[in-house]
Amino acid sequence: MKLAIGSDHGGFRLKGEVIEHLKAKGIGFKDYGTFSEASCDYPDVATEVAEAVAQGEYDLGILICGTGIGIGIAANKVPGVRAALCHDTFSAHACREHNNANILTMGERIIGTGLALEIVDTFLNSNFEGDRHLRRINKIADIENKYKK
Repeated sequence: MKLAIGSDHGGFRLKGEVIEHLKAKGIGFKDYGTFSEASCDYPDVATEVAEAVAQGEYDLGILICGTGIGIGIAANKVPGVRAALCHDTFSAHACREHNNANILTMGERIIGTGLALEIVDTFLNSNFEGDRHLRRINKIADIENKYKK
């Protein structure tokens, strides 16, 4: 499994904890930044990670900002991305199993490190169930295609 990971300044510290966790588990990743706590714009990082995931360069992505909201909204503008904001493990496995989410978003100002790492593990260890859910995912893709320029 290959992951793309990124954050803005509001998620920088939690991103560092997630990276150390991934390293300890031997999971490959590319860090798209930011690389400091200096103020930056979350749409820039979100776009890079989302494009890399949508193009198949990486299997899944993780994006972190202060709340996980803005960075997820930005990522979801990239066709083929299904970014899901998760602050609990139930949402983390449900978004993979039912929605085939390919990017996890979290908020550093919302959850602690311990829970965040549990969410990451749950997200990475859950798989899309397909079947009845595939019909719904295809309908999401139809919506994307309808509004493409």
